[in-house]
Order: sequence, then structure tokens, then C-alpha cells
Amino acid sequence: MAAALLAAAAALATEQPAYANHALHEHKHDAKKQVEALEEQWRQARLTGDVATMEKMLSEDYIGISMTGQVSTKAQQLERVREHKVVLTRLDLGEMQIKLVGSLAIVTSRAEIVGTNEGNLVQGSYRYTRVYQRLPSGLWKITSFEATRIPRSRDRRMQHEDANSSNSLPPTTPP
Repeated sequence: MAAALLAAAAALATEQPAYANHALHEHKHDAKKQVEALEEQWRQARLTGDVATMEKMLSEDYIGISMTGQVSTKAQQLERVREHKVVLTRLDLGEMQIKLVGSLAIVTSRAEIVGTNEGNLVQGSYRYTRVYQRLPSGLWKITSFEATRIPRSRDRRMQHEDANSSNSLPPTTPP
């Protein structure tokens, strides 16, 4: 009888980690889907100038570094949008990756933008990192943001290298 109980306990012990791993994977998958949806919600809010939505999404201690290197708090970010100092008319996202670390979600993505900043035309390709923090209530808030412009010459060179990496022949035309 004791041997049967021991065998049953051993079977449960070996099955539990697999179940726990599956539950953890499901939880991470759900969290990543939530963050993807938040990225789309933020994109729409930026394109429409929806300050109310942006205000709900930003944490009180938010710090952002814009594509021009300007550092801003939550209040400053919202004020720039409210006063139309920064207006985006196109914001296309791609190559998005989401890394979950504890209660943080770190999003890296590529953005193709067109708009104005202080009345000056801004357009081009950028890489950005946005950090979300999950509050004890389960709500995600944006706590940090940073964008870096991808230089055009580097962008073209990278596209050229990507196109040629799949074939072993040298390029027939100069980059």
C-alpha cells in the first residue's frame, strides 16, 4: 500500500511541473496579447490626439525620450499633444517583440512615422523601446519610452544586406 502511494505521489510530482509550465506559458501568452492590444490602443491615441486615453495609459512617474532626444514627464507629454506641438499623421509599427520580466513588459518595435514636431516635418524610420508595468490591480501602465532614428543610409544598407544574405552570389549592382 505504501509503495502504491509513493508511486502515485511521484507521478503527481512529475506531472505538476509540466502543468505549471503550461499555465505559465498561457499566462505569458495572455500578457503579451494584452500588451500588443495596448500598443495598438496607444498608436490610435497618438494618431487621433486622444489625450484622455493617453493620460489613462501613462504612469504618474512616466519618463519619455522622444525621437528628437527631448526628455518629458507625463504632464509634459500630454501637454505637447494637447497643444498640437507633436502631431503624427502616420504611425506604422512592425518587427514588434515583447519581453516579459516580472511585472514589466518591454516592447521593442520599428515605427514608420510622418508628422510634425514644433511645426517641422518629421518622417522616417525609428526603433523604440516602451516599458509597461503591471500594477497589482492587473492594469498595465506605460512607465518609460525611448525612440532612436534609423539613419536612411544605414536603413538602405541593411535592406541590401538582408536581400543578399539569402544568396551566395555577390550583388550585381552597387549598393
